[in-house]
Amino acid sequence: MIVYSPSPVLQTARLRLRPTRRNDAPRIAMLANDPGVVRMTGSMPLPYGLADAEALLSHASENDPSREALFAIDHPQEGLIGTIGLSHNPEGRAELGYWLGRPYWGQGYATEAACATLGYAADVWGRRQIAAGHHADNDASGWVLVKAGFLYTGVVQRTYSRARAGDVPTRMMIWLA
Repeated sequence: MIVYSPSPVLQTARLRLRPTRRNDAPRIAMLANDPGVVRMTGSMPLPYGLADAEALLSHASENDPSREALFAIDHPQEGLIGTIGLSHNPEGRAELGYWLGRPYWGQGYATEAACATLGYAADVWGRRQIAAGHHADNDASGWVLVKAGFLYTGVVQRTYSRARAGDVPTRMMIWLA
């Protein structure tokens, strides 16, 4: 079920995806300051501190809600366990990105959040295709995206990873509504 509002909330079977808030910064910093987490992202630095989380949240508060969204992934007992968002890549295509804190890996939460976010993109924004990619050494993220309905494009491109301070082979994928 999607609650339509300027600040949308997406409810899944086990999670609530809600707009991020400034007071999420300490929890984001705590969970994201993990080399295993940030090494699999493109934009997150290592180490990841409170100032990085505050900058993320500040940027998210300035997003155009018709083109970009950042959701806190909330677990009913644990609170924030990661974030998921939609932004536009350099080609102008909507792109999905997400991360989860290590204690929440392997439980289906990323797939559940991705499916809800893709439904939002299709139902609210009218998007019929969303791009995504995962570092070639991150098979788990590839499985999440496949389970959410993404298909491999056959393209492997080098993308910059702040945490790795260099380019990483990235397998590109596409979701079609």
